[in-house]
Amino acid sequence: MAIKLLATISRIINVINTKKLSYQSRMDEILRLILNYLGVEQGSIMILNKKKELEIIATNKSELIGRCLALDANTVAGWVVKFQAPLFIPDISKDSRFKSRRGEYKKNSLLSAPIMSENKILGVINVTDKSADKDFFQDDISYLLKFSSVVLWLAVQQNLNAEIKKQQKTLKTRNQELRHQEASRAELSKLLIHDLKAPLSEIVANLDILSYTIPKESAEFLESARIGCERAVLMVSNLASIDKIEDGKMKLIKEELEVESLLNESVSNSKGVSLIKNIELTLEINEALPRIQADRYLILRVLQNLLTNGIGYSLSGTKIQVGCRKVQDKKQLEFHVQDQGPGIPEEKTRIIFEKYARITEKKNAILGTGLGLYFCKLAIDAHRGRIWVESTVGKGSKFIFTLPL
Repeated sequence: MAIKLLATISRIINVINTKKLSYQSRMDEILRLILNYLGVEQGSIMILNKKKELEIIATNKSELIGRCLALDANTVAGWVVKFQAPLFIPDISKDSRFKSRRGEYKKNSLLSAPIMSENKILGVINVTDKSADKDFFQDDISYLLKFSSVVLWLAVQQNLNAEIKKQQKTLKTRNQELRHQEASRAELSKLLIHDLKAPLSEIVANLDILSYTIPKESAEFLESARIGCERAVLMVSNLASIDKIEDGKMKLIKEELEVESLLNESVSNSKGVSLIKNIELTLEINEALPRIQADRYLILRVLQNLLTNGIGYSLSGTKIQVGCRKVQDKKQLEFHVQDQGPGIPEEKTRIIFEKYARITEKKNAILGTGLGLYFCKLAIDAHRGRIWVESTVGKGSKFIFTLPL
């Protein structure tokens, strides 16, 4: 008998693992194996659905599949769910706990066992009409409980699959929403870039013209206005370049560049804002440097972003050093912009080059969009270089990037 039991359980497990069969087909086959082992003619597997009803999942009467029964303690299945215990009834017609059964049953004896997951009931297995003149034995209860524990695997598996599908559907919907939002934001960004760039450039040009006509005592105010506009132009330029690089539409216009001249130009472009904040910009080049092939406009913008960022976070009276050196044993140049600002916490040094990442919540930070450093990374990556930061809180930061020779 034990060998037959193990063989039946083994067959049930094989059915559970047969993924090509539907859930319904597997339940039908499992019920058939259980009925065959117990020697009974009728039975059903019922699972609790989300409405807390017992839904008939498998039965030898196909017309009953899908039927849902309310949890009623006056029914056998309802009693098993309520008390979470197996039930053996020798003669249901003489059991006052239950209503008389409807349907074509040959005998009045029956077995019902709960399908349990720890202390939670998931369903019920019912069997009735023992073959020939045989009656149910006490051992049949333990056999049915063993089968119910195996059926549990499939019930739990189905619940997990249903939950996974639900989560996948939710995730798919959310991803579609995010893609739509991203597309809308990208479109808005392009419109803003297009609409802002021309008027900002015109304002800067007009401010330059005004600088020749206003009194010296007003020059400081004009310079502040010009610098503010240049920051806005830089921000818009960053947005435009980021969109092009991300879309794969940015083509590098490489030319042979003289490094010292490039660094001098970047320092000169940032002199105005550094003077207003009383920050000294210094250039450090201690060796003759070879020329490089690079996109002059993009590399100047990288340096300008790093300088603007450093000036924005540095205190009055401090210094910012810009420099470059040839890396020994490597065909590359290493540029750096080093400030004496507050420094960056270690956990943020790993994310500051990500899109929309910000170093601090400082409200007067010069480029508060979190896109300046992201642009720098995209531009350096496009040149097959590398960019990173070395920083100590309270002592300043050193932004470094390399370009191949």
